[in-house]
Amino acid sequence: MKSNKILNILIAVIAIIGAFLFIRIFMEDADLLKEDGDLQNKVISPIIYFSTFLFYAAVVIAVLLSLWSLIRNPQNLKKTLLGIGVLAVVLIIAYVMSDTQAVLDTQGVVLEGGEEGSTTNKWVGTGILYSIILGGIASLFFVYDLVKGLIKS
Repeated sequence: MKSNKILNILIAVIAIIGAFLFIRIFMEDADLLKEDGDLQNKVISPIIYFSTFLFYAAVVIAVLLSLWSLIRNPQNLKKTLLGIGVLAVVLIIAYVMSDTQAVLDTQGVVLEGGEEGSTTNKWVGTGILYSIILGGIASLFFVYDLVKGLIKS
């Protein structure tokens, strides 16, 4: 119960700070904000820094809580490591299957960074192939589950 009160107070403080920074922006003249770079930095930068801080804090907290949960439950840790291993194998397969052909625009000119044999080409191709493979696997599981549901009913 005590942690709920602390959490509610923390949420209220974050909301108040965010509201204050947001209202500060609307109190300034929009035309003046467009013209005056120093005023922009003084008024808009704080809310950007605050939002960035909140984003990083949320990511760190989510990762730490996930790791804590995995440590507390070793059975889930095994499943998670197995899943990561399968994803790594699929990534390796996608990397081996991807090519490094030149990337051309509509006029047939090689795009900057798209030269044949470039590492960027290889990883972009890997990402595309990785997505296709994972999408295909997801589609197979979807069809399997659909057929299984139809058979049961």
